[in-house]
Amino acid sequence: MEEERNPGFFERLKMGLKKSRDGFASDIDAVFLGHEKINDDLYEELEEVLIMGDVGVNTTEGIIESLKKSVKENRAKIPGELKNLLYEDIRNRLTSTEDMYDYENKKSVIMVVGVNGVGKTTTVGKIAGIYHNEHKKTLVAACDTFRAAANAQLEEWAKRADVPIISSKEGTDPASVVFDAVNAAKARNVDVLILDTAGRLHNKKNLMEELRKMNRVIDREYPDAVRETWVVLDATTGQNALNQAKEFNEVTDLTGIVLTKMDGTAKGGIAIAVSSELHIPVKFIGVGEGMEDLQRFSSDDFMNALFVTDNDN
Repeated sequence: MEEERNPGFFERLKMGLKKSRDGFASDIDAVFLGHEKINDDLYEELEEVLIMGDVGVNTTEGIIESLKKSVKENRAKIPGELKNLLYEDIRNRLTSTEDMYDYENKKSVIMVVGVNGVGKTTTVGKIAGIYHNEHKKTLVAACDTFRAAANAQLEEWAKRADVPIISSKEGTDPASVVFDAVNAAKARNVDVLILDTAGRLHNKKNLMEELRKMNRVIDREYPDAVRETWVVLDATTGQNALNQAKEFNEVTDLTGIVLTKMDGTAKGGIAIAVSSELHIPVKFIGVGEGMEDLQRFSSDDFMNALFVTDNDN
C-alpha cells in the first residue's frame, strides 16, 4: 500500500508524535548518553523508562531479556550498539504482516468496537473517507443504537466523508441494523462496509451476545465477505488502552487496532505494548482531529517519526 500513502502524512505523523519524541524517545536517548558501557545500571534505567513510557511491564521485561541475549550474540560493547539493538527489537514487535491490508482488495465488512470516548465513531467516519477518496464504494452503518447522539454523530461524519449511511432509531436491535446494512451493501455492490458498534464493557456478557448476534447475521447474509474486527484505543489512556484491547479480544476475535490521539501523549510506547502483547497489528494511527490525520500504520514511518530527530537526518 506504500504507493497509495499520502506523502504529506509522514510530516503530520512526525508533528503528531512530537510530545512522545520529546518525552519517551528523549528519555531513552538520555539513558544511553548517561552510560559509557553496557551494564546492569543501564538496563535498569532503560527498563524504568520503557515502563514509564507505556510500553508496559510484560513487554518491557521481554525487551530487556531479548536485548541481553542480542548483546551476547552480537558481542556489543558500547551503549550505541545496544540502542540500535533496542530499535530493531521494537520494530520487530510492531506486528505487521504483508497481508494485513489484503481485505482492501475484496468485498469486506469491518466491525469497529471500543469503549465510549475513544473516538470510535469519528474513526469510522475518517476511515470511510479514506476509502471513498481511494474510489472504493463505501457504506457505513450506525449499529450503536444505545447512545442517543451516536446516529447524529455518524451521519455528520458520513456527510463529511461523502459516503451513504444505514441507521435506525434509538433502541433498535443492532443486529437488525446489521441485517439492513449487509443487504444494502450487497444490493449496491459496496466494496467496504464499516459497522460502528456500541461502546461499553461494563457488562461483557451482554456485549458478547450482542456481537455474536451481529456476527451471525453477517455469516448468514454475507458469507463471502472478508471479515475484519478492529478495536479503537485512545493512546492517552496508556495501560488502560491495553487492558481494553485485551477485554475486547476476549469477547471477539480482533484482527486490528486503531490508535487515536497519539498526538496527545508523551508516552508513545502504547503502540509497542498493544502490538507485542496481543500480536494484533495496528492498522491505522491518528495524530489529530482532521480527516487527513488518520492514516494506515507503517512501522517504519512510526519508528522514524518517533526516534529520528531533525538533527539525525
